[in-house]
Amino acid sequence: MRRNVKNSLSAVFSAQSENESLARVMAAGFLLPHPVTAEELADIKTALSEAVTNALVHGYREMEGGRVKVDFCLFSDGRVRITVTDHGHGIEDVERAREPFFTTDRAHERGGMGFSIMETFMDRVRVKSVLGRSTRVVLEKRLSLWK
Repeated sequence: MRRNVKNSLSAVFSAQSENESLARVMAAGFLLPHPVTAEELADIKTALSEAVTNALVHGYREMEGGRVKVDFCLFSDGRVRITVTDHGHGIEDVERAREPFFTTDRAHERGGMGFSIMETFMDRVRVKSVLGRSTRVVLEKRLSLWK
């Protein structure tokens, strides 16, 4: 196990909308044995939901057979890092995509608030994307009850 890592979990699932709830359940199962508040858990699950939904809706739009990978990592200092990776379309302009109300899916009345929601509920959000290849979203939050 890597240095300072208390626990980790990786999962890969089909890019299907019903698996968004699976990611939320995995987050709860991963974090509940540790000192996490109900509010922190809700924040993490909400941000994770947005990241996975972005991968499903935008990463794999009009593509079949996609996979989403979610990596959970809990560090000995109480930091939680969740990485969501897809190998779909990628994001043409990451900075623009992070702007509130920007969306590439107006046809389905998407609100364009995914990254704003992630940033509201997490301490840190990083996005790396290669157009036509992949997107990786890294969510980090420090648990307040950690000693």
